[in-house]
Amino acid sequence: MKINMTRWMRDIIARKDVTAIPVMTHPGIEIIGETVLKAVSDGDTHHKAIMALAEKYPTAAATVIMDLTVEAEAFGAEISFPENEVPAVIGHLLNTPDDIDRLEVPSLKAGRVPQYLKANLLAARSITDRPVLGGCIGPFSLAGRLYDMSEIMILIYQDTEAAHKLLEKCTEYILRYCKALKETGVNGVVMAEPAAGLMSDEDCRRFSSDYVKRIVDAVQDDYFTVVLHNCGNTGHCTGAMAATGSAAYHFGNKCDMAEVIRDIPADALAMGNLDPVSVFKDATPDQMKEATRDLLERMSGHPNFVLSSGCDTPPHTPAANIDAFFETLKEFNG
Repeated sequence: MKINMTRWMRDIIARKDVTAIPVMTHPGIEIIGETVLKAVSDGDTHHKAIMALAEKYPTAAATVIMDLTVEAEAFGAEISFPENEVPAVIGHLLNTPDDIDRLEVPSLKAGRVPQYLKANLLAARSITDRPVLGGCIGPFSLAGRLYDMSEIMILIYQDTEAAHKLLEKCTEYILRYCKALKETGVNGVVMAEPAAGLMSDEDCRRFSSDYVKRIVDAVQDDYFTVVLHNCGNTGHCTGAMAATGSAAYHFGNKCDMAEVIRDIPADALAMGNLDPVSVFKDATPDQMKEATRDLLERMSGHPNFVLSSGCDTPPHTPAANIDAFFETLKEFNG
């Protein structure tokens, strides 16, 4: 049975207790005794990690790995694959506007995309007690990985036409990917657009939000939700994020959650924003509890708040800290 995501979000906002959707898959990889390399390369392993977390923790939704190299690899970018760390783009594929002209939008069979679609399909079939959220990169962040992040910032001012041409191609591919994710049966997608946080609110609208909105308008409905993630936003471009019309927004630890939620519609979810490294990974369980409790208390007047990590929890995040996170939530709700 399909989950009506519009109703699901309304129920979250209406309920008295706070729900939690930390973005995490790496702890699941460790639970099943596999490597990050295996999980990001093999859909079955990826799915087993998602399942392991769903079985262990009372998350309001399950999430896939936040891997910002999948789409860039499909375009032809070179990727580094450490055995137990997240993949990374090596160098950059494009060097000039002429390279952008020659760039072809790849098929969904390129790179590891088929394995990610497989993981989403298996997760959607096996996890039926809560929504499953797939993942993709945002248009501007993909453009930055193909052209180089510093160079794309220069290009948007020196050759705006070329920048928009690249963004058109990135958007076309991400839209295809999101439609394919939707066909797997997952209930939504977390679109990671952290590079958009490098721009002003005005530029964020022009070079990110306008393109994200095009994807949102094409795929979002009552049964498929777009969660826009921007951990680069310090609070300066929340308005641009909200202009996309996404049903939910996910914030990083660089911003004040109590401030940014004011710019989010009351009927949209605002998710965040405990530091995935200094809190989830490096803190003690007692420090984890203190940080979680503090955020919950500060956000208590906002019914559309969803407790989460500020980004994907990294490899080697201690299970004791994740346990402390959920224990504190349970105590707060109790």
